[in-house]
Amino acid sequence: MSEESEVNRAVVTPARVVIALCLVAPFVAMLWVGSYSKIDPTFIGIPFFYWYQMLWVFISTALTMTAYKLWQRDQRARTSQGGGASK
Repeated sequence: MSEESEVNRAVVTPARVVIALCLVAPFVAMLWVGSYSKIDPTFIGIPFFYWYQMLWVFISTALTMTAYKLWQRDQRARTSQGGGASK
């Protein structure tokens, strides 16, 4: 096996597992409708069904930003280790 193919090979690392969880969590939360398909508890007069989904907009933003920062760190580490691996 050549060095170049080893460097470009996909590797499962703990950082990449965390990245995947950050990106999958909002989908799971929104697709599991039974968990938030109710009116109570209300928040400033807004039923749970609506404010829960709006809360996930902000949570998803934070999780996506976290995943992006972890991905950048992982790519920098791989580049410095592998001597210029492509992105």
